[in-house]
Amino acid sequence: MSDGRTSDLALFRRLFEQARPYWMHLVLIFFLSLLSLPLALLTPIPLKIAVDYVLGNKPLPEFLVTFLPMFFTGSKGGLLTLAVVLLLGVALLQNLEGFGSWVLQLYTGEKLVIDFRARLFRHVQRLSLLYHDMRGVTDSLYRIQFDASAMQYLAIQGVGASLTSVLTLAAMIWITARIDWQLALIALAILPLLLISSEVYRRRVRGAWAEVKNRESAAVSVIQEVLGAVRVVKAFGQEGREENRFYERANLSLWTQLRAVFLETGFGILIAMTIGIGTAAVLFVGVRHVQSGVLSLGNLLVVMAYIAQLYKPLETLSKKVGTLQSSLASAERAFALLDELPDVPEKKSARRLHNARGAVVFRHVDFAYSRARPILRDLNFEVAPGTSVGISGPTGTGKTTLVGLLPRFYDPTAGQILFDGIDLREYRLADLRRQFAIVLQEPVLFSASIAENIAYGRPEASEEEIIAAAQGANAHEFIINLSEGYRTTVGERGMRLSGGERQRISIARAFLRNAPVLILDEPTSAVDTASECAIIDAMERLMQNRTAFMIAHRLSTLRKCDLRMHIEPGGQLEFSAGETVPTLAEMHRV
Repeated sequence: MSDGRTSDLALFRRLFEQARPYWMHLVLIFFLSLLSLPLALLTPIPLKIAVDYVLGNKPLPEFLVTFLPMFFTGSKGGLLTLAVVLLLGVALLQNLEGFGSWVLQLYTGEKLVIDFRARLFRHVQRLSLLYHDMRGVTDSLYRIQFDASAMQYLAIQGVGASLTSVLTLAAMIWITARIDWQLALIALAILPLLLISSEVYRRRVRGAWAEVKNRESAAVSVIQEVLGAVRVVKAFGQEGREENRFYERANLSLWTQLRAVFLETGFGILIAMTIGIGTAAVLFVGVRHVQSGVLSLGNLLVVMAYIAQLYKPLETLSKKVGTLQSSLASAERAFALLDELPDVPEKKSARRLHNARGAVVFRHVDFAYSRARPILRDLNFEVAPGTSVGISGPTGTGKTTLVGLLPRFYDPTAGQILFDGIDLREYRLADLRRQFAIVLQEPVLFSASIAENIAYGRPEASEEEIIAAAQGANAHEFIINLSEGYRTTVGERGMRLSGGERQRISIARAFLRNAPVLILDEPTSAVDTASECAIIDAMERLMQNRTAFMIAHRLSTLRKCDLRMHIEPGGQLEFSAGETVPTLAEMHRV
């Protein structure tokens, strides 16, 4: 996606759309930057006054005599005082303008980046699990945290500074031409060369910086992966190996970045030499004009000062063509993430769903992560409301994938799944997922208090409701024995608690959710026997009067399920009745 194929104009159009809420701030920044233009025009004036009217004997222009007080115009000392006062006044105004612009640019730029990151974060959360499974976390993280920051530079320094440079360029050309039109033409003779070289370098630099971003993202992925599995790394003593893996990827990023910098540096040298040639030509002809009496020395100094300021916006515009490409490459990557379409779309006219009964029907359902990797094939079955279904089968046969289809973490590649008689894809996603409570094999806790983790699915829950859920999950006793009870912080991913404690908090979260459908994905596979007994006891209470799908390898865990479903490789299903089912025909149809 980030190969330079998107035009600069298209990217800037999208940037303006993103920055629209802050258009007043951007206008004010632009207005303050415009103030720098008259201040820049005034900068050489004190020097001209000192050379032509104090050191020289040229008469002061009539309009200045009329406009200024006699104190300044009556003597050379007064004129020198005028030059000093004007110099100090211009310096003060330039600093005030610079400070005001800096504060406003800082605030607006940071707000733009925060809003853009929030938009990317919101979009990434809406992408399907299939996208995250295939692309990984680090690429999205890098685009949100690092690529999104290009918004600040492009919207403020890039566009605003470029517009100011164009206006400054026009003003300097006009004033220089009024003083000596020949010198103005000579100064502008380098403009075609600058434009041609800028266009040649633009795409080459964009492609180089896009590759840098990809390399940096790959290096960061090593850090994210290792820190997420630091226990495994330590257990196998692979710290050195992982350090070398990071070094190799970071080194590739370094060399790619050096290539991009060399391209920019070469472009900068070409611009500097071109401007140097233009300045030398103006100086040579200007000196000739002074010697021939066409131009005064003071006017030559003013012209040379204006030429320097004339070339400054030209240099800025030309160099920004190179510098902007790094930010444009980042913006292109960030917008490419926004352009990723969810694999699980929601219809505009999706149905509302408040309290489901929990009836589930699979009709000729297929699922495959790719054409070469089919997982589930032609699944056909029905589950009545309130039925508990035990799912077993060898690893890799699609047990977790099957239950993941119910809350639409994925969509079937063929067939349909009915929920209370209606296709899952007809419901609003948020409403549909509120009908499910899920307990995973590896309990997921957040770095917050135990109470906040239990109430994650219902943040508005009262303390009494949280405690009741913990009691139902057999978690209340160990929680109140902690130093801070329900206010105890569990640490990152809950690592301050044991596996069994984390799982019981996860079950308490499901109790508090109080959803009509329950998904239990091997909840006892990674706990000790004592914890398993407490968890199974809690799960049996949780499953009462709910449609439940429980995945387990040990058939003893599924003994109380109404229906048992065994998945063979290739997606074939075998069914058997549990202890409480009267007949298979009453509960299930294949």
